[in-house]
Amino acid sequence: MKKQIPLTHPKKQPARQMDAVKAEINKYLKRERRKPLPEGVDFWDFKCRCGADEAAAEPVHLAELSKRIEAIQAEGGLECYVEVLAKPGKRMKKSEPSS
Repeated sequence: MKKQIPLTHPKKQPARQMDAVKAEINKYLKRERRKPLPEGVDFWDFKCRCGADEAAAEPVHLAELSKRIEAIQAEGGLECYVEVLAKPGKRMKKSEPSS
């Protein structure tokens, strides 16, 4: 998903528009996670970028995506660019603590 998302709407309160943006992103994530996994892959990971526009978009962790969008709205931004791309992920074993 590569999308320029409006953060304002003439008929919605800003908080409700933010809820709509988050719901749209979560709907995309759920749809991607339902896809069958390729052979040798443990889970779907997501590569995310967010910024005021595509040129200013910076990599961000999926858990921090909504906070970044809220920060753009708090700075007075009228729209933001969001890029969320699914990629295969493989779990790594944790190293044993040395005693």
